[in-house]
Amino acid sequence: MRQERGLTQEQLALMSGVTRPILNGVENGKRGLLFERLYDIAEALDVPASELMAD
Repeated sequence: MRQERGLTQEQLALMSGVTRPILNGVENGKRGLLFERLYDIAEALDVPASELMAD
């Protein structure tokens, strides 16, 4: 979803307040994410959090 919107991990990190290493780990399936951070990312992408959980 991040890439579909033309965002780098660094840009999304700045928009969401979630660090780039955490985003990288989540995208690569190497780490989980607290619900609070999930909502931060969803807000930055302007999508419902449920849409991120479906991916």
